[in-house]
This record gives sequence, C-alpha cells and structure tokens, in this order.
Amino acid sequence: MIVYDLACIEGHRFEGWFGSSGDFEDQRARGLLACPACGASDVSKAPMAPAVPAKGNSRQEVLPPETRAPEARAMANSPMPPEVQKALAALAKAQAEALKSSTWVGDKFAEETRKMHYGERDEAPIHGQASLAEAKALIEEGVPVAPLPFPVAPPEKLN
Repeated sequence: MIVYDLACIEGHRFEGWFGSSGDFEDQRARGLLACPACGASDVSKAPMAPAVPAKGNSRQEVLPPETRAPEARAMANSPMPPEVQKALAALAKAQAEALKSSTWVGDKFAEETRKMHYGERDEAPIHGQASLAEAKALIEEGVPVAPLPFPVAPPEKLN
C-alpha cells in the first residue's frame, strides 16, 4: 500500500491509501476521489515529508501545542492555504516545462556537468542524479548546480 497526502482545490489536506501509484491516477481520472471535508473532486497529491524513522536508542521530546511557536501552531494539521497550493502547482509546472528541453543523464550528472563547466563538451541543459558528496564537490569547484524542487523519475521508471 502507498499512502499519499492529498489536497483538494479548497486547500483541505487528507490522507489517501492506494495499492499503487497507478491506482491513484486511475481513481483520479475516473472521478472517484473526493475531499472528505467539502466533497470537492479536484484532488491532487500534496507535498509530503519523507518518513524517516527515529533511531531506536533516541527519544524525541514532544512539546505540548501551547509551548510551540505560534507559526507552528497555526500550520499544524490545518489545510494548506490555496495560495500555497497555487504556488506549488506553478512551481511544478515550471519545472516540468524546463525539463522538456533538458536531457536526462542519470548518475552521470556530476561528470557531465563538470565536463561542461571545464569546456570539455558543449553546454546544454541536463538533469540527473548526484549524491550529496558529488553535489557538494561541484559547488566547491564553482560548478553551477541546483537541486530540483520536485523529484524526477528516470525515464525508464515512468509508466
């Protein structure tokens, strides 16, 4: 099962459980998804934080709601504001548009970027994967790189 954070057009956030990513897209296309708060059928995936389990030997101190920062209290478990939803949608659209003219280079990203920086190959828009160590090394060398705001699946992994 896959759990997605979902959001409706009105900004309500909720969870959805699906057998696969294809199930989500299929149900969405058939109009089977609806917001439990308002019934809106315009539902999309909301940005999610990765589920990283805590180490077994560590304890996290949980602060009671009244002691948290006011901005944290205001956003915890509340619907995503429509302005934020629109901004994220615009950012995702801009990234998708930029990637249309970019070439996927996979795990050769650091190598190919470095070649362009040092004039060993023609400059062209590329995207791919780099480890954190590779990205830091590129930045230290002065090679202009930036992470993409939304994950990108390799072409061979697309449905």
